[in-house]
Amino acid sequence: MGGVLSSLGKGIATATIGLLLKEMGYKVSLQKYDPYLNVDPSMMSPFQHGEVFVTDDGAETDLDLGHYERFVDVVLTRDSSCSAGQIYETVLDNERRGMYSGMTVQVIPHVTDEIKKRIKKLDRHFDVIITEIGGTVGDIESLPFLEAVRQLRLELGTKNCLCVLLTYVPYIKTAGELKTKPSQHSTYKLREIGIQPDILLCRSEMPFEEEIYSKIALFTNVPTKNVFNAIDVDCVYEVPLVYQQAGFSKVICDHFDLEYREPELKLWHQFLKSVHRAEEEINIAICGQYVRHQDSYKSVREALLHAAAANQRKVNIRWIETEHSLSDEELKQELADIDGIILPGGFGMSDIEGKIIIAGYAREHNIPFFGICLGLHAMVIEYARNVCGLTDAHSTEFAPHSPHPVLHQIDTAKYKRMVGGNMRLGAYPCSVQKGSLAYEAYQMEQISERHRHRYEINNTYNPQLNSRGMMVSDTSPDGMLIEIMELKTNDFYIGVQFHPEFKSRPQRPHPLFNAFIAAVIRHGTRHQKSH
Repeated sequence: MGGVLSSLGKGIATATIGLLLKEMGYKVSLQKYDPYLNVDPSMMSPFQHGEVFVTDDGAETDLDLGHYERFVDVVLTRDSSCSAGQIYETVLDNERRGMYSGMTVQVIPHVTDEIKKRIKKLDRHFDVIITEIGGTVGDIESLPFLEAVRQLRLELGTKNCLCVLLTYVPYIKTAGELKTKPSQHSTYKLREIGIQPDILLCRSEMPFEEEIYSKIALFTNVPTKNVFNAIDVDCVYEVPLVYQQAGFSKVICDHFDLEYREPELKLWHQFLKSVHRAEEEINIAICGQYVRHQDSYKSVREALLHAAAANQRKVNIRWIETEHSLSDEELKQELADIDGIILPGGFGMSDIEGKIIIAGYAREHNIPFFGICLGLHAMVIEYARNVCGLTDAHSTEFAPHSPHPVLHQIDTAKYKRMVGGNMRLGAYPCSVQKGSLAYEAYQMEQISERHRHRYEINNTYNPQLNSRGMMVSDTSPDGMLIEIMELKTNDFYIGVQFHPEFKSRPQRPHPLFNAFIAAVIRHGTRHQKSH
């Protein structure tokens, strides 16, 4: 749970707990419970909510599930994501079907019972269930979830339920000291609800002196050894090491009477060494309509970091807005020192022409290019227009009556999951063609990747695209749906229909991101030699 303010890092803290317990040999599952009334974040603006993370089974979830999967290296499902909207939807549906036998339906017990039921759903399959409650203590919409936690603690017993509160200890520069009052007040607020936290994670930008620990412990009724300084770090992947060094996992094991084993973090240390040792820099442009809110591309950014570390490089990201079309001169200025370009996914037509222009610029100037979902669409439209001579080529998403609909909605329901507006959602198998750049990256013929889109490349135009050099390197197993297209004439020019960023891990970068960064390095080396 979180106190004082949002964006303190509950998702990272939750993922860290999962990682430490998993590396001790315990089987863990992670869940995120959000208090908003939306059924899921699929219809929420990326400017407000950030990225929509997609699981293998097609659930559209909060971006914190991305943290969980990256840190703990697990494959989560729709059981790991729940909103107040889903809870109320279920309760009202039960009432309409007469499942409450004429009772007055209330927050307590019906809403809280549904929350508890979902929290406990997987308890027979795991040693520890880790649940993050979204929002902040004191928010009215969070109260049913916190009440459910209070009841769970009573029902399960304190030895089977551990409550962690993440709070904030600000440093006031003019006073030259840390202030514990916000942490005290958020703990008071939690105790008013009936929950005494067992552990306090106190986020701060400065290290604590011993007296700060003692003061927080005294006023919150939490033992000093259970108060932890969650100090700011340069890289979020350092958080598990900070928590482990402070004895955090030992306190958790002591509470549950679990055998303590030293977490096996060898691969984690190796990844961080690669991050910190990287001296040579590469500049990557991420071009999209949501760049003002960079959490909209959270997984893309993390996948780039994973791949850059694996290639002993430090990656600098330049965020380029695509909501307006850029002239050649403007593009030259924006991309003057850029080593590679990524066009990520998105929805809506406000920036499609800007994306198309950037795809063309990267192709003509042989800048390593990676198009993801809508980025692939922009790449295909640009190629059809400017290389194949189909001047009016477009996607029916943006031009329903285009004479050359190189992208369209598929008619057959067999490829769709009827969720989220007839989108292809979740993991689908793909067949990679040998001899392609994609095969060089994956080194396997059969893969599985996660999708979130409605529009597909129109196979009718594939012969024209292929005859002019744009090849299909990956399809659905039946060959009907195109998954990857590429240009062999460029150093790296690939577009994918799916979202590879969701499957990248710190210790195991996604093959396509890894290949993209490697191509950026090769391209840069050749460019330097030519000068």
